[in-house]
Amino acid sequence: MIAIVDYDAGNIRSVLNALGRVGASDFVLTANRGQLRKASHVILPGVGEASCAMRALRDAGLADFIPTLEQPVLGICVGAQLMCAGSEEGDTRCMGIFPSEVRRFKETPAEKVPHMGWNSLREPRSGAESFSSPLFAGLKQGDYVYFVHSYYPEVCADTIAVANHGIDFSAALSHNNFYACQFHPEKSGAVGERILKNFLAL
Repeated sequence: MIAIVDYDAGNIRSVLNALGRVGASDFVLTANRGQLRKASHVILPGVGEASCAMRALRDAGLADFIPTLEQPVLGICVGAQLMCAGSEEGDTRCMGIFPSEVRRFKETPAEKVPHMGWNSLREPRSGAESFSSPLFAGLKQGDYVYFVHSYYPEVCADTIAVANHGIDFSAALSHNNFYACQFHPEKSGAVGERILKNFLAL
């Protein structure tokens, strides 16, 4: 069973639809800790504002619980940011799974905020020809995914893919059983579907 964390953070329907497209049929939307603990995989979606989303997680009793999970866990967009150390958005302390701090993009004439649309991914290791993470198995550097965000996780030791919007930022992170995508795999066409399939195969 795949569990999608229900904490009123939005974007649930597109995630459920994407799971259906990749052939997943056994999934549940839940905030129940017992169901989350028993699930084979857990997805933490999210859109909106970080401090409100983090407060909702705390109110649901999940902010301290999610980091204790041992199965594969995937954070998406704001869900990914909540897995970082903290966010400038609302001066928010987050779950601290990844050491990255979440910063706001600086708008320039060339780079608008929010960063919205398709952007390419690349491996953060210098000189690498392919992605090292199993989350990106079968993908190639330069593949495009879909972003909608004004805040970004900084590049850190747990970064497994970077993108650039005036500055390099963490497009994806991984630490032990935890994975996070700043982009929306559920809105990223065939590339996003491959990433979801890879996650469900972990």
